[in-house]
Amino acid sequence: MKYSALELAVGALVLAGLAAIAFFALSIGGGTLIGRDTYLVKARFTNVGGLKPGANVAVSGVNVGKVESVVLDDAFSAIVGLRLHGDVKLPEDTIASIRTTGLIGDKFVALSPGGALDDLAAGDLIVETESAVDLESLISRFAFGNVNSAAAPAANDQPATP
Repeated sequence: MKYSALELAVGALVLAGLAAIAFFALSIGGGTLIGRDTYLVKARFTNVGGLKPGANVAVSGVNVGKVESVVLDDAFSAIVGLRLHGDVKLPEDTIASIRTTGLIGDKFVALSPGGALDDLAAGDLIVETESAVDLESLISRFAFGNVNSAAAPAANDQPATP
């Protein structure tokens, strides 16, 4: 079967276009398949509060990686795998916190660098963590009066008269 030059040119152009679309989709989507060196550190939390793989990891509001995995260890703690950009060097005493974007937005991991001289290496475990705030339990504690209110006077207390 004989192909004309026009058919071959159109076929090559279509293949080049598909390759470009795939490249840009992976780049925009934060895919690690293309050209970015990364390293994995882990963080131990008592409660991840719905944090899912693919969530952002940020330092000072700047995205520096993604959550790669969330698994349960033998001591029933959540171990979160954080895939960080290779050019981000964090001190060993970095604190990891689970935060929410807005009031009921997506969860993400916020890293607060410490002042240690040595940096985290691939495979290191962050043990200084702040778990997710459980909004439902806070509301129920407030609604049912389990919040510590020692400083506030009780409803039936009368002000002292001189």
